[in-house]
Amino acid sequence: MAITALNLIIFTILLFLASALPLTKSQQFSRKLSKKEMGLKVEKLSHLHFYFHDIGSGSNPTAVHVAQAATTNSSATLFGSVTVIDNLLTLGPEISSKTVGRAQGIYVFADTTELALSVVYNFAFSEGVFNGSVLSVLGRNPLLSGVRELSIVGGSGVFRFARGHAKLKTVETNMQNGDAVVEYNVYVFHY
Repeated sequence: MAITALNLIIFTILLFLASALPLTKSQQFSRKLSKKEMGLKVEKLSHLHFYFHDIGSGSNPTAVHVAQAATTNSSATLFGSVTVIDNLLTLGPEISSKTVGRAQGIYVFADTTELALSVVYNFAFSEGVFNGSVLSVLGRNPLLSGVRELSIVGGSGVFRFARGHAKLKTVETNMQNGDAVVEYNVYVFHY
């Protein structure tokens, strides 16, 4: 059987086309989406107001010191101290007021010259339309400043795609045991 030039050309084209076909279903690393495809409608700006109770004392603390550097005890700023929290968020400054969620995460004394924390928190809400939703907070908290700001860097549930900032100020501090109540005003864009 002789192979003609036409047969050779057809065979070559078919071989090329067959090799271009994927053996498995193609997977993409990324693609562009529309807001509509994700179910996102109108972006809202919400203001949340609550109190954060940082309790390190007593038999049931919500802020637990878990690590420190060898030099932390000799540092005027507690540099290197690490604390894990599961703090109550309440409507009022009294710990007995209605609970609206919990702040869960860590803070680290991360400045050698002033009392300042590096914080990584999740505000997990348990009330109202925000029940089951979470805001993720990140930033630097210079404790002796009157009003401080932290970044809202994301969220889940109602707060999916969230961004914004939190303004906070200390309402009460117990200098003997370190317990504190902090007022939060959170301004967050979300869908």
